[in-house]
Amino acid sequence: MAAYGIPVLVLKEGTSRTYGREALRNNILAAKAMAEVLMTSLGPRGLDKMLVDSFGDITVTNDGATIVKEMEVQHPAAKLLVETAKAVDAEVGDGTTSAVVLAGMLLDKAEALLDQNIHPTIIIEGYKKAAEKAVEILDEIADRVEIDLETPEGIEKSKPVLREIAYAALASKYIASPDIVDHFINIVLDAVIMVAEKRAEGGYLVRSDNIKVEKKKGASLADTRLIRGIVLDKEVVHPGMPKRVEKARIALLDAPLEIEKPDITAKINITSPDQIKRFLDEETRLLKEMVDKIVSVGANVIICQKGIDDVAQHFLAKKGILAVRRVKRSDMEKLERATGGRIVTSVRDLTEKDLGYAELVEERRVGNDKMVFVEGCQNPKAVTILVRGASDMLLDDAERSINDAINALRNVLKEPKILAGGGAPEIELSMRLRKWAETVSGKEQLVALAFADALEELAVILARSAGMDPLETLMELRKLHASGNKYAGIDVLNGKVAEDMRKLRVIDPLLVKKQIIRAATEAATAILKVDDLIAASPLKKEEKEKKGKEEEEEKGPSSKPEFD
Repeated sequence: MAAYGIPVLVLKEGTSRTYGREALRNNILAAKAMAEVLMTSLGPRGLDKMLVDSFGDITVTNDGATIVKEMEVQHPAAKLLVETAKAVDAEVGDGTTSAVVLAGMLLDKAEALLDQNIHPTIIIEGYKKAAEKAVEILDEIADRVEIDLETPEGIEKSKPVLREIAYAALASKYIASPDIVDHFINIVLDAVIMVAEKRAEGGYLVRSDNIKVEKKKGASLADTRLIRGIVLDKEVVHPGMPKRVEKARIALLDAPLEIEKPDITAKINITSPDQIKRFLDEETRLLKEMVDKIVSVGANVIICQKGIDDVAQHFLAKKGILAVRRVKRSDMEKLERATGGRIVTSVRDLTEKDLGYAELVEERRVGNDKMVFVEGCQNPKAVTILVRGASDMLLDDAERSINDAINALRNVLKEPKILAGGGAPEIELSMRLRKWAETVSGKEQLVALAFADALEELAVILARSAGMDPLETLMELRKLHASGNKYAGIDVLNGKVAEDMRKLRVIDPLLVKKQIIRAATEAATAILKVDDLIAASPLKKEEKEKKGKEEEEEKGPSSKPEFD
């Protein structure tokens, strides 16, 4: 700014600023570029991306969530789309590619509206109303499924529809050999049914962290199996301990079987060799007391989150107790849910009631490593899927595929409603939104029509990735939907329009579609709200060091006392 010819500097030197329509266009361009990256990955015929990080590690995938996490995005508007994708992945575990692509399409249509001098505020309001209406329509067109996991008969009745949902999640993945897909479906289905818990408000709750996916290189994908319990990537701590314990009574300890060292530096003055012996004997006695306490409650397996002293290992081995140490907290919590035991923070407090139970605890060699299997739990609420494969890349892709199938089942169990896939709901939504737009007055009608066009683009992208003619496909789909066929979609694998996607086993959970529309609309409106981009100049090396020192000084001295 300049007043009376004198420049007034408001921003720091080196700061860049773009504002008004230019800032808006730059942000829209960055978001569209991000959407275009993911666009070719949509659907079962979607192409893979090869991502090389700064360390030279390579990831090859068409999974939207993985692509956005691995890409090192710089532009703030593109980063906003990355955050949206991560939020969708955290909430429903699927639909990340669709959410980013739909947000890009909404912004593309918004750009055309901006050229017609429609204010961003009107576009934002119109998009929000259209999104609300779209979610309403989705509820109307979705089919309810009956799921009962309370009785063996109910489980058998529910399995066919759950199997179809898992198939739809897995069939578009890299592992798509029919035998492997069926094998994975059976594993995931059994795992989800085991850990599902009835919700008071209806439906079932599946905590995906109760299904541990453990990867080990070697063998083939066909050797992947489900363990009714937990697999620990650890080995038995002492060679004298048993490697196999049947009818295991398991103590879960969040306490070290060691003599605790003092927090402060301590010195002991010794004047005779007897004192050294007494000191060591006392340590041994304390460790023996701990082991005796464990034996007295009837435990024959110990799984410890902290360390186990060499002397304690010796005593445990003499008593025939199998012990594993330094187990992760997350694994301890899974063991608690699987075995029915309770994590104890002090050996003194350990009682018989705290012990968990498993039919078998055994150390086995898997590939080149040893692992401890805790299996045969009576009613496990945490299980393990042990994935085998020829290479790390294959294992990573198999893990992503399994997680997608788990999340698809989780979403249907939470809200038991499904939609036909293959672009069918998007075409149905766009047609119904166009009819609804006729009831909206003013410029918001144009915005509602733009929202409908953006939804249609998802079906067009699917057709394009299958090598079909996008315009012909779109016209044919519109014709089928206009005649009342809400299940008509794109058969991507055969490159044609199908009248009923359900017969092709292409099914989507309603929850995912709702989340995609809400997240994409929120991301698009957040970018449209911005009309000023002020970017500070990057800090120089000396400034970074100075800032770091200032922050350390603000925090004050360390709370731990220091002793020489």
